[in-house]
Amino acid sequence: MRLLNFSTINKTSRLFITAPLLLTSMSALAADPLEIDVSVIAPRQLNQVAIVPFAGDNVISPVVLNDLSKTELRATSQNLPQQPHSSSELAGTLPIWQQTGIPYLVVGSTRSNKGQVITDYEVIDLKSGRIIGGKQSLSANNDRSSLRFAGHVIANKIQELITGVPGDFTGRIAYIEETGSDKDKTSTLKVIDADGENPATLYGPVKGSIFSPAWSPDARQIAFAVQRPKGYPVIYIQNASGGSPRLVTPYPGSNLNPSFSPDGGSLIFSSSFEGNADIYRINLASGGIQKLIGTPYNDVQPSYAPDGSSFLYVSDPGGENRPQIYRYNFATGKSSLVSRSGYATSPQYNKDGSQIAFLSGRSAAIMNSAGAVVTNLGNTGIDEAPSFSPNGKRVVYASKQGGKGILTIKSLTGGEAFGKSSDGTIRSPTWSPNP
Repeated sequence: MRLLNFSTINKTSRLFITAPLLLTSMSALAADPLEIDVSVIAPRQLNQVAIVPFAGDNVISPVVLNDLSKTELRATSQNLPQQPHSSSELAGTLPIWQQTGIPYLVVGSTRSNKGQVITDYEVIDLKSGRIIGGKQSLSANNDRSSLRFAGHVIANKIQELITGVPGDFTGRIAYIEETGSDKDKTSTLKVIDADGENPATLYGPVKGSIFSPAWSPDARQIAFAVQRPKGYPVIYIQNASGGSPRLVTPYPGSNLNPSFSPDGGSLIFSSSFEGNADIYRINLASGGIQKLIGTPYNDVQPSYAPDGSSFLYVSDPGGENRPQIYRYNFATGKSSLVSRSGYATSPQYNKDGSQIAFLSGRSAAIMNSAGAVVTNLGNTGIDEAPSFSPNGKRVVYASKQGGKGILTIKSLTGGEAFGKSSDGTIRSPTWSPNP
């Protein structure tokens, strides 16, 4: 039995509150007519999954279906031969399902218990008739936000059972929405679910600009920079559940691009309060600050490696407007060139450090850790890089099309791309870790 905590949206304040989620895995009953083998390891391949809407539910199932339909699993609930809600209801009809050619089937139902909604579901390998991982059960509060989050958790688990890699649906995306321009510019920091739904305002609107939001490793905090009219950019940290932000860099210079250490105890950032833009580290408990890189050039946009042993940053030593991405190693105190393109900025690692999202000129792109470009997402019209989802299978990035800001979530493994539009400009979308 595993007790998890998750965040939901309060209907009045539109901010986050904490609520419990109980996730358990139970062996199926011996009387089940299908062969049950909880030790089965699902094939690690791209396949299609059929989802029968859960009995007694009209919130969770649509979320699960929508999440998985955007991935390489190509989930469907259409043209199914039957509508079973448990493996026992498949008795004698497995050949009918095998004829569909769909490799996996998800069935389930919901029930109420002491004010909670409990969802029981099974992922069935249709070729063998086995239930992958045994019967699953999940409990959530009986309100729409909690049930939506439960749907994301179930989608995560289904993807893990089938592919071996957990889904990225419980992470949230922070982004900046700008309206107006110059002295009339107004900025707002918003968050949205990974399916593009459930938007909420976290900070603002404020006169001026908000820059470079960054999530803490536990997804409970966001660091970001704010520049008000006639002021310097300064960095704040705010709880993802709302409340007032805390100022962490009250220095008279451009304080930008915060990045949390993997343990959440410090930030690295760039600041010009001593002249050129240099890179510093600040201890969030003591407030102690340390200069890490201070060259005659502007060194900016630091971003921690997942293991904390190094960080990426951008510099232009030649002063020819050809910035490049470098890696600073904490153990040696030395930097090495990473990028190979003519103009490379805004680096961000994926979760395991094997790939780096960055901006190549005006195009969003992805390179491997050695600097070779592996994916080019195209010209976005926005000078910002994409951000990886928690499992690295998708990215989110901002663009400008037809005068509207576009937030695009794109699969890197064959799933569907989709987006949300805004009358303003969308900037700096960044995906949180799964909470």
